[in-house]
Amino acid sequence: MANDFLFSEEPEKPAERVNQGYWKIIIVDDEPEVHAVTKLALSDFEFQDKKLQFISAYSGKEAKEIIVQHPDAAIVLLDVVMETDDAGLKVAQFIREDAKNYHARIILRTGQPGQAPERQVIVNYDINDYKSKTELTAQKLFTVVMSSLRSYRDILSIEKSRQGLEKIIIASRNIFSAHSMDNFIHGVMQQLTSILGTVDEAMYATSLVASNPDDADPKLVVFAGQGDFEKSEGKRIEDVLSGEQLSACNEALKKQTIVYKDNYLFAFCSSRCNHNSMLYVSGIPKQLNNVHKNLIEIFAQNVQVAYENVQLQSEIEDTQREIVYRLSEAVEQRSEETGNHVKRVSLISYELACDYGLTEAEAETLKHAAPLHDVGKIGISDTILHKPASLDDQEWQVMQSHALKGHEILKDSRRSIIQAGALLARDHHEKWDGSGYPEGKSGEQIHIFGRIVALADVYDALRHERCYKAAWSLDKVVEEITMQRGRHFEPKLVDIFLANIDKYEHILTVYSD
Repeated sequence: MANDFLFSEEPEKPAERVNQGYWKIIIVDDEPEVHAVTKLALSDFEFQDKKLQFISAYSGKEAKEIIVQHPDAAIVLLDVVMETDDAGLKVAQFIREDAKNYHARIILRTGQPGQAPERQVIVNYDINDYKSKTELTAQKLFTVVMSSLRSYRDILSIEKSRQGLEKIIIASRNIFSAHSMDNFIHGVMQQLTSILGTVDEAMYATSLVASNPDDADPKLVVFAGQGDFEKSEGKRIEDVLSGEQLSACNEALKKQTIVYKDNYLFAFCSSRCNHNSMLYVSGIPKQLNNVHKNLIEIFAQNVQVAYENVQLQSEIEDTQREIVYRLSEAVEQRSEETGNHVKRVSLISYELACDYGLTEAEAETLKHAAPLHDVGKIGISDTILHKPASLDDQEWQVMQSHALKGHEILKDSRRSIIQAGALLARDHHEKWDGSGYPEGKSGEQIHIFGRIVALADVYDALRHERCYKAAWSLDKVVEEITMQRGRHFEPKLVDIFLANIDKYEHILTVYSD
């Protein structure tokens, strides 16, 4: 009776502790007694506040299915001889080569060592330990499971570090993309989590980066957040934190240091671009040793250097864009048109590009280049630009020259936005039917950027007053653009424009003269 009770199959109760965390152990053996004894010997096992969850497989075939279903298993206790003499070895091979699981620790257990000599198995199969069932006492089983879990934890930590580094590399490579700073911050947080050794608790951690966006405003605001702070971006830090957390943040800010609490920390950072920055991480281990604290300090210092570089790149990019807008506004002022015309054409062109199917990167480039479409007017005399009456033939020829003048000004740049501006300056007066200028291009000979800006520019010009005309009503503009479908404008663009007219009218309202 005692043996029957000892080796009876027990329900897998540890599954009820999912919310508290557990380590998955897959037992693969064709003897039910082995499953029962293993569970009994490890019933009180705990590592890093997590107990074990046992998952049983009684054949090599069943083991393969379970391994696919549980890729997060930490350990596989694997018998060699089951339905065939090498069933366990085939399972080990399946785990590494077919399931591509290189994290799980495989402990081979055999009651027949002669069937699979240890030296041969260790050399030929990617396993992590080899034990004879006769030598595997309860204490030795405890020891091998503990050492295997430590290895598994460290492997996950390295993998988490690799993923974080990969995010930072991607952010560095795509430094001019719209979300590069966001990716950089998330990669930093992942790296820090890895350093703290809490990779297994990362899903419970919350991360906050607060930065000072404006030197004139000393208040910290949330720049990027994860977990509970994910929706707090743009909010002041005192509106996000309270009580002990806010006090700890103020202490770190005042002392310009790192403040550690029970399960979170605040790290002060500073740079030339950002006088006061604060890094907050929760879910850290309850006790950090001096080695961990030293790593965190070095990491925070090095990260700030990288963060500063990203900010400097963003500052350069913003400066370049502002110069483009200022130059365009100067040209529009000479034409007695408002700078809002530049903004409207830019935003309408972006929306049209997105609706047309261009990539986000292409649409962004067009948006920032669109203000340069009339830069050639800087070479046209005021008497022609400001003439309220119709231009004579000679004057019209001079006015038309602004397209090539603009192209000449911009064409030699190596910057993508300026290169796009050169294309726009040259092509935005070309017409779909070939009757435009300066080169009489038709159809798809006209660059798509030029076709889009041509429509956006005409639409905005017709809807607003000019020195030579009054503003047109929406109905009249729609009638004119519809009539120019296939003549002045690409038919597909006109269809997209008409289908989304409310969106473009909203831009006119927001950026009215």
